[in-house]
Amino acid sequence: MDYLTINRANWDERAPAHAASAMYGFDRFADPAYLSDVVRFDLPLLGDVTGLRGVHLQCHIGTDTVSLARLGARMSGLDLSPASLREARRLAGAEIDFHEADVYDAVDVLGAGRFDLVYTGIGALCWLPDVARWARVVAGLLRPGGRLFVREGHPMLMALGDDLLPHYPYFETEEPIAEEYSGTYTGEDTVFGHGLTHSWNHGLGETISGLLGAGLRLTGLAEHDSVPWEALPGHMTRDEHGEWRLSDRPGRLAASFTLQAVKEG
Repeated sequence: MDYLTINRANWDERAPAHAASAMYGFDRFADPAYLSDVVRFDLPLLGDVTGLRGVHLQCHIGTDTVSLARLGARMSGLDLSPASLREARRLAGAEIDFHEADVYDAVDVLGAGRFDLVYTGIGALCWLPDVARWARVVAGLLRPGGRLFVREGHPMLMALGDDLLPHYPYFETEEPIAEEYSGTYTGEDTVFGHGLTHSWNHGLGETISGLLGAGLRLTGLAEHDSVPWEALPGHMTRDEHGEWRLSDRPGRLAASFTLQAVKEG
């Protein structure tokens, strides 16, 4: 099977459990002012998105997509998992249009040069085999002057095993990282039948070079000592905002990064 079929089965099975989880907190969205923890973390760097035509690539169950819409952006969402999109539509109602597609097909599905903002939330790029190809998709979606905002797990973190030693490639590889894991990161005890995933790490330089090669201009890069899931179980502590960092000397690890870029006019 190809990686899309393998990963779609995994995300289709996870989606209802994620929608019911405390981590994603669907019930909290009953408050029309509520924003996801991820988007609240992003806000200081994201800035004002009022009136922007935006698309959230790899939107999963839509909590961050809805949050961006509540900040005033006119949002669309795209994801490969139909089960995830069912949950996203249930959460968002009719205010956001969601599209089922592989992210590499986003320009064909959504149209070229239509968007002021491309948002890629955390935990997304690792499911793509070619980060330079993703960068070309971003460039194709953006209008001249439009911008990319992405926060992602740092490749330094993604290379570590649970013993805090490097077990996985830092750089992009042709072959995927194939793993079997019957649970999920939201912490429930649910056991899933489709535990196999295919993923890839992408070095920070590879991601930046891909964006530059696609004609985007880098406007911001920040590295953070936290990530919004327990990426290294037993070694991290959660703060009151839902961010996890090393319990012991968190400054030792770049756990995530925020990257921003603009399409030149």
